[in-house]
Amino acid sequence: MSVSATSSEDLSGHTALVTGANHGIGRATARGLAACGAGVLVSYLRLHDAADPGTPEAYGANRSRPADDVVEEIHSSGGRAEAVETDLRDPAAVPMLFDTAERLFGPVEILINNASGWTIDTFASPKADRLGRSLTRVSPETIDAVLSVDARGSALLISEFARRHIARGGQWGRIIGLTSGGPLGFPEEVSYGAAKAALENYTMSAALELAPYGVTANAVYPPVTDTGWVTPAVRDAVERSMELVHIASPEDVAEVIVFLCSERARLITANVIHLR
Repeated sequence: MSVSATSSEDLSGHTALVTGANHGIGRATARGLAACGAGVLVSYLRLHDAADPGTPEAYGANRSRPADDVVEEIHSSGGRAEAVETDLRDPAAVPMLFDTAERLFGPVEILINNASGWTIDTFASPKADRLGRSLTRVSPETIDAVLSVDARGSALLISEFARRHIARGGQWGRIIGLTSGGPLGFPEEVSYGAAKAALENYTMSAALELAPYGVTANAVYPPVTDTGWVTPAVRDAVERSMELVHIASPEDVAEVIVFLCSERARLITANVIHLR
């Protein structure tokens, strides 16, 4: 990804924490923010998925990769970044990430809640979904896998961001969460949809409560984004859909996130921004 920082996109002197940044949208966002001058702490957790006939091997490989190459790419372009592997299901990971970012780059002023405990589950008969991926029935394990990261983890990150921001008298900040699903549920990804609904609500509350402290908060709802999971069946479903328009690249989505972090987006807050 190549981002040329204009004066209104210059993020020099700011520190960003990007979760789930070893691949996909998080990775592209980390690179984009660094290209605009921000110091970036790349948070990630290597996940090892069981082989699934409906999911390309490339997606599992992406989710299991370390973040060393992301940091190396940023360094080679003259940017500033370091990586920390940690599990956001552990509440102790949250203050550790902020402490590390502050030690390396300075106080966190940009928080990107991108990490996900994504899994697909259903209330109906657990068989293959519409795209040929294996389903499992909703269970304590599937609920906790997603809500502990997408909902609770993101809320704790926002809370720690706000606590430190207010304590130091901060007057500028950006919070962006990545969402999916919809208000009427997310069939065949029901716990994931519920977790993202919680993330949206936390983000909107942050936008209203933290506005007096110069913080904007928005959620970005990407289109179908090819992070390695897009198959011919997915492309066919997009072509036939009246609601889905594009299959985006992670860099396409990252450009919007970087814009929302810029000074040009200072009046944009408390929105769920749907990309088509």
